[in-house]
Amino acid sequence: MLNFLIGVGSVFLVALCAWLILLILMQKPSANAGMGAALGGGVAESAFGGEASNVLVRWTVYGIVAFFLTALLLTLCQIPKYHKEPREKELKPMVVETPAGALTQLPAVQDNANETP
Repeated sequence: MLNFLIGVGSVFLVALCAWLILLILMQKPSANAGMGAALGGGVAESAFGGEASNVLVRWTVYGIVAFFLTALLLTLCQIPKYHKEPREKELKPMVVETPAGALTQLPAVQDNANETP
């Protein structure tokens, strides 16, 4: 069930990101213009009327709050997945000590090709 909620939340987060990008690009550009003017900034004024900038700013703020809350909830949903097992296993040493002289010779390779059954 948790995996399903994480999947739905992730899809919602991606859709919310696309919606926020569109909201930001629809806003009226500042005096410096910039990228908003190049991509059709201010087009929302003709669609929503003269008060479009207030509405778009309000929606952008709500969208950003929803983005951060969704990201926080998705992060909190990931915690139980990685902390299920208690840490019973300690890290094993990388170097294994062997008795002196145990690895001084390579094992003999037996040639089974010359033997006839």
